[in-house]
Amino acid sequence: MIKIGILGGAGYTAGELIRILLNHKEAELVFINSSSNAGNKITDVHEGLMGDTELYFTDQTPFDEVDVLFFCFGHGKSEQFVKENLIPDHARIIDLAQDFRIAAPTHDYVYGLPEIHREQIQKCKHLANPGCFATCIQLGLLPMAKAGLIYNDVAVNAITGSTGAGVKPGATTHFSWRNNNMSVYKVFSHQHIHEIRQSLNELQGHLEASIDFIPYRGDFARGIFCTEVVKFEGEEGSPNNPTVEDLVKMYKDFYADAPFTHYVDKAIDLKQVVNTNKALVHLDKFGNKVVITSIIDNLLKGAVGQAVQNMNLMFGIDEMEGLHLKPSAF
Repeated sequence: MIKIGILGGAGYTAGELIRILLNHKEAELVFINSSSNAGNKITDVHEGLMGDTELYFTDQTPFDEVDVLFFCFGHGKSEQFVKENLIPDHARIIDLAQDFRIAAPTHDYVYGLPEIHREQIQKCKHLANPGCFATCIQLGLLPMAKAGLIYNDVAVNAITGSTGAGVKPGATTHFSWRNNNMSVYKVFSHQHIHEIRQSLNELQGHLEASIDFIPYRGDFARGIFCTEVVKFEGEEGSPNNPTVEDLVKMYKDFYADAPFTHYVDKAIDLKQVVNTNKALVHLDKFGNKVVITSIIDNLLKGAVGQAVQNMNLMFGIDEMEGLHLKPSAF
């Protein structure tokens, strides 16, 4: 059994993580830390788990008793926590914040996108889980980068559910503002652009094109729906302007061994992935422009589902264990 500790246990991501791990055949939850909720039942905060667990939050951190730690902190807190706490050498770390996603000589965290880093993930001790927007956008663009086809600026529009803003209420998250509403934020400046460019540059070898990303707040709870426009040049069928048939084959080949990411031959809908760890991708070609659609559940494939997928890889067990989650029929 993989013995697990969770830090920052009161948020949306931690709640989903606990839900998955309670049904994971190889997982044992040793402690769930939340200093503000210490002594309270897990179900006092994560009410959807009523009947599933009798565990309590704790303010203790018995690191010696676990094999892996999940950091479910807000951004900026993981790096600080590592500096201030002595974590045993044997304990692996999976960080869901953005603190270690960008490669640097100051840390050894592997960027945990299994579709391109499976072998590195299998060998690593410290893992930085990708961001939700970053996961969805990258899965739409990675095959293009691998083929060296991102040489013009890419227009990206993506809309996310309200759970992407976290559990703490804010002016743009409460129901009366979010319901029947839509807005943009962090236009061309979203923090996930840096990790997206890092992966695209890694596959393509260089990336001079701009990723012009406009994020939208949606009036639904969970999921990300993304469209990306890639522009080609030259005659259709030439190396810099593949036919739609060649592009579809390229995408299917790229994701042939990815258990959760699938190319779909027809238009896709967000409900097909909500409550699952799946990512679906589809494309259409209009002259020299390709419109790629990619969709994920922001809390699962965009956060803790992918984190558990990464844990499975790190510990050499079935990559899909605990993640056989099905979408709603309606």
